[in-house]
Amino acid sequence: MGIRTGAQYIASLRDDRALYIAGERVRDVTRHAPLAGILASIAEHFDAFHRPDLQADYTYPSPRDGRPVSNSFLPARTWDEVQQRLRGESLRKEATYGLMGRLPDFMNAFVTDAAVIAPHVLGHKDKAFADNAIRYWEYCRDEDICLTHTLVDPKRDYGKDLSAQRALKVVRETDAGIVVSGARMLSTLAPVSNEIWVGPFMPRRPGEEDYALSFAVPVATPGLRFIARESYARGGSRYDRPLSERFDEGDALAVFEDVLVPWERVFIYRDIVAYNMMAPSFPGYLLLQAIVRGRSKLRFMTGLASKIADVLGRSALPRYQELLGEFLALNELADGLIDASARELVVHAQQEFAKQADPGFVLEDVARETASLFASPNRGMVGISTLRFFLPEVNTRVNELIRLMGSSSLVMTVTEADFANPETAADLEQYLGNEQASARERVQVMKLAWDAVASEFGGRQEIYEIFFAGDPFLSRQLHYFTPRRGQYQAMVDRLLAESRA
Repeated sequence: MGIRTGAQYIASLRDDRALYIAGERVRDVTRHAPLAGILASIAEHFDAFHRPDLQADYTYPSPRDGRPVSNSFLPARTWDEVQQRLRGESLRKEATYGLMGRLPDFMNAFVTDAAVIAPHVLGHKDKAFADNAIRYWEYCRDEDICLTHTLVDPKRDYGKDLSAQRALKVVRETDAGIVVSGARMLSTLAPVSNEIWVGPFMPRRPGEEDYALSFAVPVATPGLRFIARESYARGGSRYDRPLSERFDEGDALAVFEDVLVPWERVFIYRDIVAYNMMAPSFPGYLLLQAIVRGRSKLRFMTGLASKIADVLGRSALPRYQELLGEFLALNELADGLIDASARELVVHAQQEFAKQADPGFVLEDVARETASLFASPNRGMVGISTLRFFLPEVNTRVNELIRLMGSSSLVMTVTEADFANPETAADLEQYLGNEQASARERVQVMKLAWDAVASEFGGRQEIYEIFFAGDPFLSRQLHYFTPRRGQYQAMVDRLLAESRA
């Protein structure tokens, strides 16, 4: 098939999925009003691949039949190929202002990472699992599947071990496949996706083999149901909620009740080494996609802060110029970090491709040497550090600055209906308009800012960014085990030794 149109994507969602929102089963997601905005946004994403001015930057020929497919599936290993991916990723994230954490590109990159490491990681014991992952990547690529994933075990009690959490596990196996029960979260974009990948995140320990699973199934698979959080989109005015009504991806608890997963859709089965080593072995396509998205959001928020200063008449004030200068400096840092991360990706991809052909590669040996869940100690960590630390902390700082810049104007935001009422419109123009912007224009900017940092959508965005790469406390702890700490401490030891001489 190759790239789909938006209409084809929407038509593919008319299935018998079990999706519950606000206590009711949504029988047809394409007709559920709160999902209309996100459906339109993703449909626009698919349609953009067919634009002649974008196709060269968005696609590459499928190795199967030469049809154009998204270059988010490109297993890049050279600088030119990584740059090709980077151009497509950047343009697509700019189109959605960096506000969609689960644009289809995200999982496209995920399955591409998985396909590259499949021969020597997923198939280190049984080649069939590697073949499954590679075929699934090809399927997603050539059929242009919109994929979600679920990684996190639900925590009923943080003080108890995995067995007390009712996490997803295998309950039996059959000739046709494995049967699984339990739950996973946080399935962002699940309400409007075609398939779901269940993948590893937190490491498994010996004795937890039944929980060491990775597989993919259609969201409409019998026995699988999704219980989604309430929608932040209300089917209302985009003037009043310009972000909530367009980019609310939805998050869901995925509940599996005796779900049959065919063997050909299983990528890891009761294999703790492969489960724990899958993420550390990724070349980094997913990582690059995620930090490019973060940069796009930073650029958008910088533009929003600048617009706020303009419409409030504060652009000439030194204090606000200082704040905006901080925004712009952060953007320069983000550009440099992404360039460095892209160069790391070339090295990591070449390493992983080399391991595919290395008869002496033993995954268990590497697993014993790996001190961090997400990074081998011999790898550069610019991209990982950008994702774990720089972007979450910058996002929190940017939100704080926008609140300071908007001040009371963020709160005093009337609605589009007030401007349509002649009894109030004249008052609003008289008391809220200024030389820089009409009252309607000023309020529109401030409502955008409110939606970005203070609405339900904005609040979820902030929490989402903080935990995007996992628990920030665990991330710091994992960095403790990387070799750099010893290298830096050795500098101090050398100075101390010199002082004693």
